[in-house]
This record gives sequence, structure tokens and C-alpha cells, in this order.
Amino acid sequence: MEALLAALEGNALAQGLRFSRWGYAAVNTAHVLGIALLVGAILPLDLRLMGLWRRVPLAPLARVLRPTAAVGLLIAAASGALLFATRASEYAALPLLQVKVLLILSGASAALLLHRAAGADLAGAGAGRLRLHGALSLTCWLGALVCGRLLAFVGE
Repeated sequence: MEALLAALEGNALAQGLRFSRWGYAAVNTAHVLGIALLVGAILPLDLRLMGLWRRVPLAPLARVLRPTAAVGLLIAAASGALLFATRASEYAALPLLQVKVLLILSGASAALLLHRAAGADLAGAGAGRLRLHGALSLTCWLGALVCGRLLAFVGE
């Protein structure tokens, strides 16, 4: 594993980002943008699933917010992988990063399972299942957000 992490850190892109103030800043900004899209879309959708704003129809809301969240997740994951590569050995050793990744995988897996079980408009799921998913999703994504933010204050 150490050899893989060292190779990741040693690749040209990771080294270029590590030594480029503006390159690293651009990738970091993309990461923040991805997180903003993801959490900005997930939060209102999860709150709706949990029972808030019942007068707002769920299907059209989900039709807009789910693709927005998916794009945000893709941007955040791609830019996060680049940021990770700059100090892979150091980051891989941090339990906080491991928790963050577990929360991201849990949130994404739960969303895929709900989509598969309930359909694109979420009509195939009962209110109880939607409430449970909303609470689980909200916990996963906000937890990942907090863990990611705390990474700036641990290590070294």
C-alpha cells in the first residue's frame, strides 16, 4: 500500500499541484464548488423526504436536485482525488479521512439503492422509507462535510 501511495504522490500531476499555488487553488476551488452543488441539492431534498414542505411535489423537486447533486459529487470526487494525491501517504493515515470516505460511500450507496427501489420519481417508496433515507443521507453528507473541514486542522 505504501508503494501505491508513494507512486500516487510521485506522479507528475500530483507534483505539479503540490508546487503550483494557482493549480492547487484551482483544484481546491473546484472541490468547494462540487461540495456546494452536492450539499446544496441534497439538503433540501433530504428535508423534503423527511416531511418538510409537503406541499412541494417530490417528483419535480427530485428531478432537478438529484442531477445537481450527482454533478456536484462527480466534481468533488475528481477534485478530491487530485487533492489526496498531493499528500497521499499523509492523508491515508488519517482516521478522519477514512471516516469521511466511509460516509461518502454510505451516502452515495443509499441514494443509489433508493433510486433503484423507488424509481426516478421516488413514487415506489413509502413515507417511512423516504423519511429514513432522508435522515440517513443528511447524516452521511453533513458528517462527510464536517470531517472534510476538520482535515485542515489535523495532521502535520
